[in-house]
Amino acid sequence: MKDYVDTGKVKYVYFDFPLESIHPYAFQAAEAASCAGQEGKFWEMHDRLFANQNALTTLHLKSHAEALGLDGSKFDTCLESGQYAVAIRQDMAVGARIGISATPSFGLGFTDPDDPDKVKVVRTLRGALPFNSFEPVIDGLLSQ
Repeated sequence: MKDYVDTGKVKYVYFDFPLESIHPYAFQAAEAASCAGQEGKFWEMHDRLFANQNALTTLHLKSHAEALGLDGSKFDTCLESGQYAVAIRQDMAVGARIGISATPSFGLGFTDPDDPDKVKVVRTLRGALPFNSFEPVIDGLLSQ
C-alpha cells in the first residue's frame, strides 16, 4: 500500500467474495463490514472479521460492532435489512468472471483509457502472499 497505492502508482479496489460453500457465515460477515462502513469503520470491521473467522454468527457480528464503537441500533438495522446483499452478489459475479475462486485473490491489470472504471485483469495472484510476491509483478506491469 505504502509503495504503490499511497504514491498513486496503483489503484486498489476491493471486491467482496465470501466463500459461502466453505463458510456459512461469510456472506453475512461481508454484509457486516459494509454496514460498519456506513460509520466509517469498514476496514476496522474487515480486519476484525478476518482475525476472528470462527466468530461470525449474528451474535458475534453484533459484538464486533460494539467493540468497534458502532451505533448498535443502526448496525443491527443495517445487518437485518440485507441492503448490501445485491452489491455483494455483484462483486462475487465480477470475481467469478475474472477467474477468482479463492480468497484472498488479487486481480492485477490496467484501466481502460476510455473508461477508468473498467479494468482488464492480466494477472491474478492467489493467497495471503508477502510483499515480495507482488513487487516484481506490479513493477513489470508498470513498466509496460
